[in-house]
Amino acid sequence: MLRLDRIMTRAGDGGVTRLADGTALPKQHPLLEALGAIDEANAIFGLCRAQGPPAPLDACLAAVQHDLFDLGADLAQPAARPALRLSPVQVQRLEVWIAEGTARLPPLASFVLPGGTMLAASLHLARTVVRRAERALCAAIAAEPARSWNPCLVPYVNRLSDACFVWARLINAASGAETLWQPGCGQRAGMEAPPPPPS
Repeated sequence: MLRLDRIMTRAGDGGVTRLADGTALPKQHPLLEALGAIDEANAIFGLCRAQGPPAPLDACLAAVQHDLFDLGADLAQPAARPALRLSPVQVQRLEVWIAEGTARLPPLASFVLPGGTMLAASLHLARTVVRRAERALCAAIAAEPARSWNPCLVPYVNRLSDACFVWARLINAASGAETLWQPGCGQRAGMEAPPPPPS
């Protein structure tokens, strides 16, 4: 059973962080960048849940938060030891959610502007952070090609960003708040300038 009795350890004061086996890495190491981005994404999903999403979506987001801790444990464990590995089932579950959500949405004729309701905007933010986590994860893998990486890691975060996009669209569709990109909108002749912000 995991126990976290000490929060302030001072162990990182020298600019290093230790993995589960005690391996010390500099805080700017690509693996720690990936772990940090995953942690940031998890915090944003917590922010989404704090906004009171519909129960089915809340259950999805709760599962994702647990998955992201599994993913972090997978990354932090050395390859030589048994690890809590992210599984194909967790990737497939995201694919099912994406397919089910997409089937309930009208097809897109343009890109979607991030925004709409507060929850949808937060999900769009989560999507961008997950994309950054994916890039950081790919950089960590490239930095240590000899390590035995779990092949489910990149597919999971890739699907997760897609799921965030679909969930944001579903939330906005329910309130009519989705706005599509209008190419060249600001370049059209005769378009009135927006009013200045209040002083």
